[in-house]
Amino acid sequence: PLHVLAQWPGGRSTRFYDFKVQTTRITKLCNTKDIVTVNGMYPGPVVYAEEDDRVIVKVTNESPYNVTIHWHGIRQRLSCWSDGPSYITQCPIQAGQSFTYEFTLVKQKGTLLWHAHVSWLRGTVYGAIVMYPKTGVPYPFTYPYEEHIIILGEYWLKDVVQLEKAVLASGGGPPPADAFTINGHPGPNYNCSSNDVYRIDVVPGKTYLLRLINAALNMENLFSIANHRMTIVEADADYTKPFATDRVMLGPGQTMNVLVTADQSIGKYSMAMGPYMSAQGVPFQNISAIAYFQYLGALPTSLSLPARLPIFNDNLAVKTVMDGLRSLKSGHVPKEIDQNLFYTVGVNVQQCHSPTPQQNCQGLNNGTMAASMNNISFVKPKISLLEAYYNRINGQFTEDFPGVPLKFYDFVNGAPNNSPNNTQSMIGTRTFVLEYGTRVQLILQDTGTVSTENHPIHLHGYSFYVVGYGSGNYNPQTAQFNLVDPPYLNTIAVPVGGWAAIRFVADNPGVWFMHCHFDIHLSWGLASAFIVKNGKGELETLPHPPADLPRC
Repeated sequence: PLHVLAQWPGGRSTRFYDFKVQTTRITKLCNTKDIVTVNGMYPGPVVYAEEDDRVIVKVTNESPYNVTIHWHGIRQRLSCWSDGPSYITQCPIQAGQSFTYEFTLVKQKGTLLWHAHVSWLRGTVYGAIVMYPKTGVPYPFTYPYEEHIIILGEYWLKDVVQLEKAVLASGGGPPPADAFTINGHPGPNYNCSSNDVYRIDVVPGKTYLLRLINAALNMENLFSIANHRMTIVEADADYTKPFATDRVMLGPGQTMNVLVTADQSIGKYSMAMGPYMSAQGVPFQNISAIAYFQYLGALPTSLSLPARLPIFNDNLAVKTVMDGLRSLKSGHVPKEIDQNLFYTVGVNVQQCHSPTPQQNCQGLNNGTMAASMNNISFVKPKISLLEAYYNRINGQFTEDFPGVPLKFYDFVNGAPNNSPNNTQSMIGTRTFVLEYGTRVQLILQDTGTVSTENHPIHLHGYSFYVVGYGSGNYNPQTAQFNLVDPPYLNTIAVPVGGWAAIRFVADNPGVWFMHCHFDIHLSWGLASAFIVKNGKGELETLPHPPADLPRC
């Protein structure tokens, strides 16, 4: 294997981390309860590394629940076994067991996140990944005076594993979170939380880099700072052309680096996290989480200036931020396409088959809620897809996911809505197979069944160029594409009642999950998987599984 190493980026160094997944007693919102954490920390520990480093994380499960950890946005070149989604690339790490994740940060730098990828445990099991440029390589923007990580989250008083079970058993939708949090702190708008506030102390005149991460479970969120503009310089760990804005929207799994200059009069300024809810009729938490951007010299007792957030359904504010995202580098977008795919994304209502409909069919019109891609709701297999594929184990999945919808209609305005009679999806563990090196264009199209909605769609193992997006039904004749400097993301917020077009080259062999990053939609089946076949030679071939891969 020596010749392989010669072509592989020799990571400057190897970073070792020890993650102990454990239950931790925590008091929040006047309530003391046990939550699952890593190393007793909420949010969890930060993984720091440099571009091209090798990262090794030993995860020991000391909790009573099954656990996996996903390294969201890490490319996992030739390390699909370490990607982390349960029943996709591995069986969960069972209580008392451990598994060591190993991957190389090939040409990756910036802010990402890690989180649990089993049931709804990522409600509390999450943390930041900070990848610095190689030593001596500067940022392509003004060097900040300080950097701060800001993780947006949601907090439930109920145990999140029980919560998922209860919601799925009910057939209905999920309850709103009990609080939004910033770095685990709800802030003064919530009960018993006037001292449970995150604060950044800032020096007047200095510029700060904020690494924004959305780790919320079922919500997209708006974020702003009172009286201060933010300049976006990176999105999903890819440098962007600087773009100044008063607010940003982050879907779960999305990250953004912004520069903020403390150029206002000395005082205490609020940083606010509120809801962006584009669907109709879905209950949500409407109380903002607040943190402080506090100037040195401001009186601690002084009132904070309130941050203005757009109204919860301000689709235009979201589009404006998206319009401003342009990759710093240009000229890398695949121009020729080998495989054109078209996937609808949306919500379904299945007919009630329960003998106790009052308990189990609380969805629309006494049906049960579901969600799908191309009207197929994904069902997790009994062992991991990657093991079934690698070891040629039959009966776990099929290779017949349709590359286009089985029927075309007016997806946005003419969607079937006679729930549950014509709103059902098919179920299956279907995958789409790509030959190594295939240049893919995928259209993601929102549908109006139940409600149109902005869906944050995440692709594992790849970043992709967002070459276009728009409202209404995708029309190749009128669609405007940017093939010069489109943003290079790992999670795309598909516009409500609209579409997004993404492009990537399938040059990483393995089984790669693609799903909505609202956990409720993932639980309901809004997911599918790509199988990318091996190419030629060792650098294009998935290695054998690690010896300590968990068993189901």
